[in-house]
Amino acid sequence: MKNFISAALAAAFIAVGGAAWAGGTATGEQISTAISGNTVQGSMIASGAYTEFYGADGVIKGKDYSGKWRVEADTMCFQYGTDPEACWQVKIDGDQVTWVKNGKDDGTGTIVKGNPNNF
Repeated sequence: MKNFISAALAAAFIAVGGAAWAGGTATGEQISTAISGNTVQGSMIASGAYTEFYGADGVIKGKDYSGKWRVEADTMCFQYGTDPEACWQVKIDGDQVTWVKNGKDDGTGTIVKGNPNNF
């Protein structure tokens, strides 16, 4: 029975493809793998709804704006226009993302493959 449980846990880990376990923050590599080349749509506590495509080249494209993104250590950093760069830790659970700032959940989103909005 012990071997069965160990095998089941190993299979579960492989099935998540290295994504962060629910409740834990993702590593830089996990963030890049999940976000790069994909769109995230969701809502931030301070600014409301968003839909953004994160190009592999580090460019963010939204409906009427653009910006830059990068992974720094185990955070995802964003820079729009002349605003200063801001970084968040990221929780990833399947296609669900939670943006964490100063230890508090600051927004959520859903990862959508590719750039379905053609930004």
